[in-house]
Amino acid sequence: MPTREVRQHLLRLLREAEDGHVSGAALSRTLGMSRAAIWKQVEVLRSRGYRIEAVPSRGYRLVEEPDLLTEELLRSHLEGCGIGERVVCFDQTDSTNIQALRLVEEGAEEGTVLIADSQQAGKGRLGRAWVSPPGVNLYTSVILRPDIPPWQAPQLTFVAAVALVRAIEQVCGLSARVKWPNDVLVDGAKVAGVLSELLADMDRVRAVILGIGLNVNMTREQLPETLRYPATSLALASGRASWSRLRLACALYRQIDELYRVYLDRGFEPVRLAWEASCDLVGRQVQVASGDDLLAGRCAGIDLDGALLLSGGGATKRVLAGDVRPVD
Repeated sequence: MPTREVRQHLLRLLREAEDGHVSGAALSRTLGMSRAAIWKQVEVLRSRGYRIEAVPSRGYRLVEEPDLLTEELLRSHLEGCGIGERVVCFDQTDSTNIQALRLVEEGAEEGTVLIADSQQAGKGRLGRAWVSPPGVNLYTSVILRPDIPPWQAPQLTFVAAVALVRAIEQVCGLSARVKWPNDVLVDGAKVAGVLSELLADMDRVRAVILGIGLNVNMTREQLPETLRYPATSLALASGRASWSRLRLACALYRQIDELYRVYLDRGFEPVRLAWEASCDLVGRQVQVASGDDLLAGRCAGIDLDGALLLSGGGATKRVLAGDVRPVD
């Protein structure tokens, strides 16, 4: 077994230990290696920031894991998860979406994830910049290769948005909400966004890249003053100093994996219903700035194209792009 896989299995065994400790003898039997070799791998993990205690007659206990976004750490938390079969990590890059586009052209398999500690050219919707300082947030892209026609590709943006809501609630206990078309809010302020990019032939999708930016531990001073709408971070919203980016990343990938499987098995309807259940604007009067037009009506949810539905005056309008705000 390759050394990296040995460490991944070792970490899984330490995490799953029922009383917190697992003996060297048990690790030796399970991993098929000597106790001296186990000790050597424990020392490697300690050198990488893991706190592992060794107690005579009881064995090893994992006390604390480093909050690092490394391939080894991520893979050790994602065993059995289709999203994260391959992990590509950057200390710094231009944009994880740009790098994902390059990997797609090189044949990267479905489930490949890219994650960066910082970005120099992070992208938001409509060509806007996504501020990406190091050490505080989550910047990631997921490569999917669904066998669907190109017109259905926008549906996957909603898969990512619902997955973000569930991951935030799972790890942080915060009530997150979605805002059409690609934002996630906490307490009415933007905490995350999704930028989907499509590579397709005339009739089939070659790949969809889900680019996700999540403000995790950003301070108020780090939030740009030029933002068009209120923004926050999970730390600011919770009043807590920090949250584990590693835990959030792994929770996000697992939620995407689960929802993507549902999507492939049952279509867009379960995802659409989950998205609408997480949207505070459904059923409310809203305004949508779409190009030079200002549209108004009652938000009736989204259709199979991901278009926003506005009802009023006995008719329903489909809105394909724009910024939506409540008016009641």
